[in-house]
Amino acid sequence: MKVKNRQQTLSDELICQLDRCLKISTSTGISSTKKNPASKMVEANLTKAENTHIVGLMRVNHAGEVAAQGLYVGQALTAKDPTLKEKMLKNSREEIDHLAWCNERLNELNGKPSFFTPVWYLGSYFLGALAGLAGDKFSLGFVEETEIQVAKHLESHLEKLPKKDEKTKAILQKMREDEKLHAMQAAEDGAEELPEIIKKAMSLTAKIMTFTAYRL
Repeated sequence: MKVKNRQQTLSDELICQLDRCLKISTSTGISSTKKNPASKMVEANLTKAENTHIVGLMRVNHAGEVAAQGLYVGQALTAKDPTLKEKMLKNSREEIDHLAWCNERLNELNGKPSFFTPVWYLGSYFLGALAGLAGDKFSLGFVEETEIQVAKHLESHLEKLPKKDEKTKAILQKMREDEKLHAMQAAEDGAEELPEIIKKAMSLTAKIMTFTAYRL
């Protein structure tokens, strides 16, 4: 007897995302496909204050990469164009490397991810799904603006790092390079310019996450 494939329901999707959120929150099955840019670098002789500061910065970057996973998967869920859906999932797979590198750096510094990691993922997932519902061009515009803001954020962190911390610097520089590439690709795919009020709302949300994740 042939059994028909059951169509995935909203409940199924929510369970899948809760499972994914749990795995990302606990770093279960999270590994990079690309070599860590800092893998062969020697650890600097950091003071306790410097170590604590870098942990805070990397906790923020880790939170940002968790949010990126939620955004891309959420946007893929509601993308109308199958090609765009695959591009969103491709971006998500590529940025898993960033998440893994941030996690590795936190471990090296005896730091831990943000206490609110599940919140960053699920909140971003639903935000990404809403962006996708607004239309593919809008969704691409959301990607472009997000990546532009993330690249600027990474630049600010590079300036805040102790100069002797070459390991964290190498990771953030590579992440910045990849974020700029994703922004460029979104623009080339026909990203729509977002209204200024939405850009400001995105920036405010990022500041709240940055303030919180640095400390908790």
